[in-house]
Amino acid sequence: MTDTDRRTFVTGAALAASVAAAAPAVAQGSEGAAAPTTPAAARYPKPPFPVQRQPWPGLASKMDPRPDHGETSYKGSGRLAGKRALITGGDSGIGRAAAIAYAREGADVAINYLPAEEPDAREVVALIRAEGRKAVAIPGDLRDERFCRRLVAQAADQLGGLDILVNNAARQQTRPTIADISSQDFDDTMKTNVYAPFWLTKAALERMGPGAVIVNTSSEQAGDPSKDIVDYAMTRAAVLNFTKGMAKQLASRGIRVNAVAPGPFWTPLQVSGGATPEKQRVFGQSSPAGRYPRPARRDRRPLHRRRRSLAQLFDRPDLRVDRG
Repeated sequence: MTDTDRRTFVTGAALAASVAAAAPAVAQGSEGAAAPTTPAAARYPKPPFPVQRQPWPGLASKMDPRPDHGETSYKGSGRLAGKRALITGGDSGIGRAAAIAYAREGADVAINYLPAEEPDAREVVALIRAEGRKAVAIPGDLRDERFCRRLVAQAADQLGGLDILVNNAARQQTRPTIADISSQDFDDTMKTNVYAPFWLTKAALERMGPGAVIVNTSSEQAGDPSKDIVDYAMTRAAVLNFTKGMAKQLASRGIRVNAVAPGPFWTPLQVSGGATPEKQRVFGQSSPAGRYPRPARRDRRPLHRRRRSLAQLFDRPDLRVDRG
């Protein structure tokens, strides 16, 4: 399965961006499922699930079961008070979970998404504003370099600056063999997953100062690629390498760069071409809990604290969040 949803979510992604993604994505290979660890866990949806198909990029609001991004469960405590964050792919999945958590931690948040994702984005904007935080919605296609530069400029202008960039948006389409990956497919995936983080990071650095944070979403696919998403897996490895290089380059400027490498999550990516119908039906079945990873399930550790003691815990540029 893929990393669709990177539970990586990084709730405070900000400082160590190490995103405490929490939870073991899907421990593929586990024999059987463990009993629920809490009474509430027994109520979580479990496979088999109905096979469903949506056109790319898909909507969380039309999924069955609907993903849990922490809309009712996440409780903040002011860890990001006064911070300003831009999150790509902020309408659903880990991006949405991050946006909700950041707002509840006190940050103002700008989200980017494709125009087709407007219904989901409106829900996120309402959730951010419900916390008394500023919400900025900026739809657009990250495959366009000029748009990426406008996105950063607009987010910084409307938020009054930029402290956190979360490069989370990604494209994933399952293809049985390399012969089935067209040049257009390959180009779209590379532009969305590799070019865009490069362009956005370059533009954001013009506005970031010491203490700023860049968080990139990679995947377990970077080191353990599935055979039916080889182009996507290539991009996750590229993002991980990019993160490590930029972490070294920006350390002297006091800017932290981290990546989270989650396993598969239940998000629109899965039902809009990112996973086969067979995988959808049993999504999460092989995990120890016997259910799919939810975007809301993440490590609640405060990631954006400024304490040196905490910062020292996250001096690695990448955090793998799979298998528990």
